[in-house]
Amino acid sequence: MNRFKYFIDGIKHMKTRGTVAPTSRFTSKQMLKPINFEQTDHILELGAGDGSITKHILRRMEPHATLFSIELNDDFCKELNDLGDPRLKVLNTSAEKMVEALSAYNLSKVDYVISGLPLVNMPKKITLDILSKAKSLLKPNGYFIQFHYSLIPKKLYLQTFDEVDIRFEVRNIPPAFVFVCK
Repeated sequence: MNRFKYFIDGIKHMKTRGTVAPTSRFTSKQMLKPINFEQTDHILELGAGDGSITKHILRRMEPHATLFSIELNDDFCKELNDLGDPRLKVLNTSAEKMVEALSAYNLSKVDYVISGLPLVNMPKKITLDILSKAKSLLKPNGYFIQFHYSLIPKKLYLQTFDEVDIRFEVRNIPPAFVFVCK
């Protein structure tokens, strides 16, 4: 999707998209820093969008690993499928159904959950449900990694996770905070 169409679509669907610009390569790379790709078998991506983070994950993933990308928008799912990477499984569903979606692959645990969901735009009950499900899917040393445009959500993460580390990436439009939760 070209940048202008992304911008217009972002304005129309701000509640579910949460942004008018794709995630920058700088934020994508910042989100991937905590990942030990050599020891990773399964990554779950929530809200894959146009694949701006997905592409960076795929570049770093080992040949044996699998990326499960959940995306609700049909147009974005088509773009993700067009990447043509056999390690990528595009799941056209809601993040609220992540457990069921992975169980179709006989998978109950993942190494990492990477999220670009606009969680602050969602009702708190739904956000906490998504965070709880993501945590339940993580292997013991796994991380939930999410970006936001403010520090407000930190309290939400502390309700679910024991540790929350925050990193700042100024080279994003708008500048982004990366939350690394364990």
